[in-house]
Amino acid sequence: MKYISFKLLIICILLPPVLYVFSIQSLERHLQGRYTKEIEDIYTGDTRPLFDGSIQLKKAINNNIDSYLKSKTLISWGVKTSVTVTTKRNTILYPTVFEDEQVLLLQPDPMKVAADNYNIMNEGLVVNVDLKLAHNTIASNAILAFYIFVVGFVLYFYYSKSINKARREEMAKNNEIARLLEMETKQTDSIKDIKRDSVHLTSEVNKLKNKLENEKIKTSLNEDEMIKEIVSLEDKININLKHQKKKQDEIDALKEKINLLEMGRHKEEKQKAKRFDSIQKRFKALYKNISVHKRALSGFIELTDDMKIKGEEIIHQLNEAPDLVPIKRKVFGKKNREKALEVIFAYRGRLYFRKSKENKIEILAIGTKNTQAKELEFLSNL
Repeated sequence: MKYISFKLLIICILLPPVLYVFSIQSLERHLQGRYTKEIEDIYTGDTRPLFDGSIQLKKAINNNIDSYLKSKTLISWGVKTSVTVTTKRNTILYPTVFEDEQVLLLQPDPMKVAADNYNIMNEGLVVNVDLKLAHNTIASNAILAFYIFVVGFVLYFYYSKSINKARREEMAKNNEIARLLEMETKQTDSIKDIKRDSVHLTSEVNKLKNKLENEKIKTSLNEDEMIKEIVSLEDKININLKHQKKKQDEIDALKEKINLLEMGRHKEEKQKAKRFDSIQKRFKALYKNISVHKRALSGFIELTDDMKIKGEEIIHQLNEAPDLVPIKRKVFGKKNREKALEVIFAYRGRLYFRKSKENKIEILAIGTKNTQAKELEFLSNL
């Protein structure tokens, strides 16, 4: 929950089923209206055979509607369609009801058939289409999968954004640690200077005390001055000792801040290791035809979000159709032996891979133009 808010997670969980139900209902209404209009346009077909008595209207309607329903792919994907065609006097013309076999075997009189067809059409026909999109079918599952994919993309976008924020915070912490370490070094040097001054002053005090003892023997005239000078030097020593203590307290405070920042950095390093394991597992699950070196995974984590998307497009293409990947150049290792092929993505991105003896793709390194020298040095040492 560090990178994604709980409220966003709840919304993303509830949104797909809600949109799924709404889409199913909307699609049912749309398809029902569309199928009704199209069936009304074609269910009688060409009227000339009807009026010359070569085919019965009922049979023509059944043939046309059956052919229409067979041509609709969505029906095989789970759209259940119930069509009825009746006259205004509720005589059912479609679907076909049971008829006597003897009647079917008799050769109808064309004139009678034409008259019957005319009377039925003159009476008026009513088309009724009842359509339902069943659950757990190809069409409904495709709709649900689409919404899940969209929500997953939104979650991935916010997660990537939070990862970048965490990376910036880590960089700021590292800069702060460096600044505090520099301050600690300066304070330590300052304390060393103060200690040297204190030693020097102590030595001077001792010298003055010895001198004072000698002068006391000689004369007591300058005793007051010597005492004042000693007091002044002792005051300086006390001031230096206080200053030294203050500097030591500042160093202790800086050490405590550094320890806190170090603890935070260790925690961030553990989280980075978790992201590494997560990406490694995801690549193994998605890309079965390739292998990814740990160096490549580490480089992929350091890319920006846009470069990650472009880089993963190249990885996907290497997994599915490696021969279509545009190669910039061949990279040779020691003794002029071919080691890897270089691919450019997102203008500044660099990806290096090679083919094993089994003709399997191995991605060796991923980086940018700025890290290209390090990647080439790594490849030369393979």
